[in-house]
Amino acid sequence: MEVNKHNCFFFVIFSFALIIPTLHAHIAEYDEVWQKRAEEAKKAALEAYHPNPEEVTDHFNLHVHLATTGSNSTRRNLRKYTGPCLATNPIDRCWRCRKNWAWNRKRLAKCVLGFGRKTTGGKRGRYYVVTDASDNDLVNPKPGTLRHAVIQNRPLWIIFARDMVIRLNEELIMTGDKTIDARGANVHIAYGAGITIQFVKNVIIHGLHIHDINAGSGGVIRDSLSHVGYRTPSDGDGISIFGSSNVWIDHVSMSNCKDGLIDAIMGSTAITISNNHFTHHNEVMLFGASDSYQGDSIMQVTVAFNHFGRGLVQRMPRCRWGFFHVVNNDYTHWLMYAIGGSQHPTIISQGNRFIAPPNLAAKEVTKRDYATMDVWKQWTWRSQGDLLMNGAFFVQSGRPVSRRPFSRYDMITAKPGTFVTRLTRFAGSLNCRVNKPC
Repeated sequence: MEVNKHNCFFFVIFSFALIIPTLHAHIAEYDEVWQKRAEEAKKAALEAYHPNPEEVTDHFNLHVHLATTGSNSTRRNLRKYTGPCLATNPIDRCWRCRKNWAWNRKRLAKCVLGFGRKTTGGKRGRYYVVTDASDNDLVNPKPGTLRHAVIQNRPLWIIFARDMVIRLNEELIMTGDKTIDARGANVHIAYGAGITIQFVKNVIIHGLHIHDINAGSGGVIRDSLSHVGYRTPSDGDGISIFGSSNVWIDHVSMSNCKDGLIDAIMGSTAITISNNHFTHHNEVMLFGASDSYQGDSIMQVTVAFNHFGRGLVQRMPRCRWGFFHVVNNDYTHWLMYAIGGSQHPTIISQGNRFIAPPNLAAKEVTKRDYATMDVWKQWTWRSQGDLLMNGAFFVQSGRPVSRRPFSRYDMITAKPGTFVTRLTRFAGSLNCRVNKPC
């Protein structure tokens, strides 16, 4: 068994190496700069890949188990909370209720769990304060703008001087080792293009509102201090993760984007998506864009403590090839299905709450595409401790997940779905104020 696992891993590496140079993704001129970035990103992704993903899920579950006590009510409180600070899950407990959070912002980098747990963003860099909401020059961005911040060739922890709405004229192309930290300000990325994380590593996005994102037109865009290139039109994703690793998206409120809210494709891995609030969108999250791209076999994503809310239709997420830990999320709305996939992804659903819609034809949580039952019944899709309400049902397949001798943690079950309203109570962008707990 162990020999087969390693043979599979080296096959994935070989396939990844052969395929990725041909994938250009909105890069009109795939020059030496982009080729070098792609090769460096491929190397970083393979280093970030965990050969025993169950170790990561066990580690995550241990933290949830240690951090959660008290109420396990299944009712979501719809009234805005105005009492003292409550940090109800292990990621938030790491930083939220500290009065001095604004003077020690970088503590946040210690708090990520799951597959993105090694993400530090701009922790090793200086602070960059965004003072200007404009985005008028794509080739020579104005100092003080968000676009100027994200193209710098050094680690940066990016914060905002005040509330602002930023309309991006074209996709915001990030460099690695960056944190976008909107705590303390009400910052919206809206009515223009979205954020692109392409062939880079080590990015944190925290506290933004991202909504009403449109497809870009393309054109000449600066993507680093030393490089300007021509881009084809972007798709209109809120956040696009392409060939990148060590990415953490936390406490972001997202809705109404032209394509996906969050897409992670082309060998992206070591990703945690946590504490977000998603509303009013069709295709919410896509992990793996092609049934023919085996490079996505290294994709490993944690989806935790998110609220999938009003006006959502499908893909929460839709997965291909990789390993996906979907844990302690609140699914209060969907129209078609919640979790789907093709090409034998491994999906471990633990302690989620699924409330099915009234439509009798949409009660099933899961949806498998492009495979007959005799094929998909071999895929590992497991439900453990999920709370299924209003007729919701999860069609399991594959063998049950059992204890693994290689894990140094006991196999601790995630908190059951009855705890989800507590764990996700403060999902989405927080109203943080300096000198007060968030």
